[in-house]
Amino acid sequence: MSRIGKLPIAIPAGVDVNIDGSTVTVKGPKGTLSRQFHPNISIEQEGAVLNVKRPNDAKENRALHGLSRSLLNNMVVGAHTGFKKELDVNGVGYRAAKQGKQLVLNVGYSHQIFMDEVEGITVEVPSPNKIIITGYDKQVVGQFAAEVREKRPPEPYKGKGIKYANEVVRRKEGKSGKGK
Repeated sequence: MSRIGKLPIAIPAGVDVNIDGSTVTVKGPKGTLSRQFHPNISIEQEGAVLNVKRPNDAKENRALHGLSRSLLNNMVVGAHTGFKKELDVNGVGYRAAKQGKQLVLNVGYSHQIFMDEVEGITVEVPSPNKIIITGYDKQVVGQFAAEVREKRPPEPYKGKGIKYANEVVRRKEGKSGKGK
């Protein structure tokens, strides 16, 4: 049995789960998420608990079991509390700002970079070197954070660039000069 797949999913108060065949819709205070699951995987609701089950131990079903449970859990957590990614902007003259629904980045290029907010997420810039991305869909939040980071990834020599708040950038030693 899959260690992840067999874990039950607790449904918090204020979250409504609707199972229609292989389509599951989760509605909560943060938003509504809907996803179609593989027909081999069965999802059952027993009171305030969701269980994900597979028909047999075929390789495909074992792979889908844990995946389906994780996706369903992310839907429940996102609809109830939401997800958050924090990014740090490091470098002299590097800064981020918010103009209406756009994120404006000054990260060492000759021009500013404008990024539009995607539907379902909100971008906050509490200080010029901090970006906070929040939303109810884990995939959308993570994808937007990755796209922001991609504009200027951290470099290993000075550590300049955009990095996740919990990311550790391995630093390299610069040129070593003339030999002994």
